[in-house]
Amino acid sequence: MSAVDYSLQIDEARETAICEVRGLSKSYRNFWLNDVSFKLEPGYIMGFVGRNGAGKSTTIKAMLRLVKPDCGEVKMFGMDYAENEEECKKHLGIVLGEFDYYADKKLKTVTGVVRRFYPEWDEAAYRRCIARFELDETKRVKELSAGMKVKYALALALSHNARLLILDEPTSGLDPVSRDELLDVFREFVADGKRSILFSTHITSDLDKCADYIMYIKSGCILMNGDREEIIGGYRLVCGGKADMTPELEAALIGVKETAFGFTGLIAERDLNAADGLQTAPADIESIMLYTEKYELHQEA
Repeated sequence: MSAVDYSLQIDEARETAICEVRGLSKSYRNFWLNDVSFKLEPGYIMGFVGRNGAGKSTTIKAMLRLVKPDCGEVKMFGMDYAENEEECKKHLGIVLGEFDYYADKKLKTVTGVVRRFYPEWDEAAYRRCIARFELDETKRVKELSAGMKVKYALALALSHNARLLILDEPTSGLDPVSRDELLDVFREFVADGKRSILFSTHITSDLDKCADYIMYIKSGCILMNGDREEIIGGYRLVCGGKADMTPELEAALIGVKETAFGFTGLIAERDLNAADGLQTAPADIESIMLYTEKYELHQEA
């Protein structure tokens, strides 16, 4: 066993999180990624959600040092990422947007280049992915649809025994059937309890189907981060007529949408006493986002 393999085993024995981010910040002229912190343990899928421009891609790029963060610490597999970037990347599967590299090359040629970078390349796993995703290796990258480019990028990411997948909008451009198949692949990937996935998305139904944890970002700040069921269980939708909107209820509502007959609003479970006697229904990730963003009552100062 090589010295590198041995050192990694030691780190595996010490680690409690497969990925841990502390205080990650990055400022631009018109945007500030502010103090992002989270922990992802082996065996789980974390869905990273937020509207376009909220900071999802910036967070991922700062984690991977594709943009230099102003401050913050990133650990992967028990190692400081900045100090062990090359070693960490051997165990990462990364898909950032549409695959546009080597546009004029055939897939089999691109694969031949990529496999040389990964000592633990698994040809059998790659072949299974190619068959499952119905990819034609004789096609050139530029001949693939947007959805097929995503599938090819994932085939590469899943073929070198990666322990952590970091995926930026991986289901974007996929039809509903292909998207559901991909979510099945995600669940299978983490089933052994040793591997994890962090993926950003704006398709909230993806989170309902496969995410164990949700991290919700708004305007560069993490608003929610935790167990998906606990987050959903912490909110309710409340419906009422115009006469039911008391000052107490209005103060408690996070967001409200006026209807022809009254209103529908989002309220925290802990504040339900303000909606006593009114009809309520369970919230989901989409409604939490919608009422927090579009129908927000109490604007930030």
